[in-house]
Amino acid sequence: MRDTLTFILAGGRGERLDPLTRDRTKPAVPFGGIYRIIDFTLSNCINSGLRRIYVLTQYKSFSLQKHLLSGWDIVSNQLGEFIDVIPAQQRVSHDWYRGTADAIYQNAYAIKDWNPELVLILAGDHIYKMNYKDMVAYHNEKNADVTVACISMPKETSTDFGVIQVDKNNHVRGFQEKPSQPKTIPGRPKEIYASMGIYLFKKDALLKELEIDAKVKDSDHDFGKNVIPQMLKNKRKIYVYNFVDEKGKPKYWRDIGTRDAYYQANMDLLKAKPSFNLYDRNWPVRTFHEQFPPVKTTSSPASGSSVLNSMLSGGCVINGAKIENSILSSNVKIESGAHIRNSVLMESVTVGRNAKIKNAIIDKEVVIPANAKIGFNKALDRERFTLTTSGIVITLKRQQL
Repeated sequence: MRDTLTFILAGGRGERLDPLTRDRTKPAVPFGGIYRIIDFTLSNCINSGLRRIYVLTQYKSFSLQKHLLSGWDIVSNQLGEFIDVIPAQQRVSHDWYRGTADAIYQNAYAIKDWNPELVLILAGDHIYKMNYKDMVAYHNEKNADVTVACISMPKETSTDFGVIQVDKNNHVRGFQEKPSQPKTIPGRPKEIYASMGIYLFKKDALLKELEIDAKVKDSDHDFGKNVIPQMLKNKRKIYVYNFVDEKGKPKYWRDIGTRDAYYQANMDLLKAKPSFNLYDRNWPVRTFHEQFPPVKTTSSPASGSSVLNSMLSGGCVINGAKIENSILSSNVKIESGAHIRNSVLMESVTVGRNAKIKNAIIDKEVVIPANAKIGFNKALDRERFTLTTSGIVITLKRQQL
């Protein structure tokens, strides 16, 4: 794996996650109580033996850079290892990154400096566990110019994904961007291959194709929409890597690019047997841990604390409140009589006495007044907050209520 150089694309605006991305880039959005979204991709890299990683940033990247500097200084520079942040620098032109392919093209100098055999390109905003060693082995076995990681999805979800057309040997034959009439998997007419935004290139093929794409004026400079179809025309060898378990079933992967997808992925963690297991010591998920005291629950004669099917992070204090099917990030304070249900509370949220919250995402450092109700009156909630398509309430960071 030392011959593989990794780029993590972490510069997206994340507009569909607004207001959670109003003050931060999407990979920096908190997730699962103590993590940031990018922690999952970075943990996959470390667990797979990848130690040469560039994180490409652009929009609202301060909190992301702060998190990486605090929690991901774990590799040895003396051994040629690094996790380095590269902000958009306009090295090639006066443009910022114009697409996924352009982001790599503008940093081609980093590839030439290291001269790896392979270049792995990852998205920093997905939740999944993948051993990239398996993908590298498959890529080398096929002697591919590029391998695209895909996951099978129901045909009716095609308008949410880039769809990869393949033949019976998983040789890529085409690409469709969110089609209403998608090409299905051979022999499986109800399923498609959805691109996971993971690309493994031979270094020379990548640099050559990026040079070609950079000269195309009407290109979106996107790997899926432009570079992969261009490589097909140039007769490059392109294969799909099917992301499945040992039984051939699709593994857990979530693109949490929308507010409802983000909420549901958090709720997935609370299932009795979650498909995505945070407690697997064979595949740990790393993050930066600020030092907080242990979780504390207190009870009074009038009201006792109860926590059902929930995750509580360090520093939480539950004073005679009821928590159901919810995720509480670090340093959350819940006062007596409060009831939290089906919700995600981010760091340093305070909930006053007898407040009621359900079906909500409460961003960092919000103070919920005593007796407040959130998630019970859609008309009133819509006046004060953002509502998702399914009706989940989202507050602003530090919003005054």
